[in-house]
Amino acid sequence: MTKTADKIIVALDVPSSNEALALVDQLRDQISFFKIGLQLYTAEGPEIIRAVLATGSKVWLDLKLYDIPNTVAGAVKSASHLGVHMLTIHLSGGSEMIRAATDARANDIVILGVTVLTSATEQTLREIGIADKVVDQVLRLAGLGIEGGIDGLVASPHEIKTLRSEFGDKIKIAVQGIRPRWAEPGDQKRFMTPREALEAGADYIGIGRPITAHRNPREAVAKIFDELYT
Repeated sequence: MTKTADKIIVALDVPSSNEALALVDQLRDQISFFKIGLQLYTAEGPEIIRAVLATGSKVWLDLKLYDIPNTVAGAVKSASHLGVHMLTIHLSGGSEMIRAATDARANDIVILGVTVLTSATEQTLREIGIADKVVDQVLRLAGLGIEGGIDGLVASPHEIKTLRSEFGDKIKIAVQGIRPRWAEPGDQKRFMTPREALEAGADYIGIGRPITAHRNPREAVAKIFDELYT
């Protein structure tokens, strides 16, 4: 696989293990990394992680952990022992929760901190009592996460350049809200094309519905590669 292909993570946002494993089987000669989020994990539990890992693929477990420090630490330990490569926590949980998560990691698991969801706008922040602009909230939470020892950040592609300017290359950046030129934006408010995100400096780009909801997922991946390379 090319180096660029290794940066693409396909989100298995489907309701069952049968559908998820069918996608992995179709795509694993094109893609080596898959994301399991709340929908699939809630339906199938840790067995779906073991099944995807058994194919030789990597797993990003995107549960966005947000709870009291002790509970988050326990969840990080469990995910570490499952063998997932990356795990998300919500940086809004604060410094004590962040440090509990990073102290609990094992087996080289990468802890990614979620800043502001890609579906959120400044109106969303106002609704929950935050008066700052989205980018200022992203930077505040990113700094808190880095101080707490996280390995990377999850942000919208629109914050990549700002994060790189502020924190340099010492942190990994994984972005969601990626939409190829030919795909509908859906509920994403702050999105970019795969090429724009990688050129801006993303280390990983997560792509879901443009691939998983496509009539031919392999064709969708091929179209994304064409878009990246031409």
